[in-house]
Amino acid sequence: MAPAVTGYSHRMKPPQPNETELEDSQRIRWLIDAHLVRVTTDASGWRVLYRDPSDDRLWELSYPRSEMHGGGPPKLTCIPRQQAEAVYKELTK
Repeated sequence: MAPAVTGYSHRMKPPQPNETELEDSQRIRWLIDAHLVRVTTDASGWRVLYRDPSDDRLWELSYPRSEMHGGGPPKLTCIPRQQAEAVYKELTK
């Protein structure tokens, strides 16, 4: 179970097996603060790779709305390891 982090709803929960994309900003912030493990950042600094310790899936944090200030709202996307290795070169070292 994830550690308690103050200021978040008690309904926050780790990603479920059927989830592959998350766009709820509050839940994403909770996952980053209390559950996911940061792995690395891409060369641009705009995408961050996380690992879910519950199932070892890889999650990419991005800001896909480049037309908005700061890239807009965050998005977490579950990505296959092969895709992660192509973007995050240090995974193959």
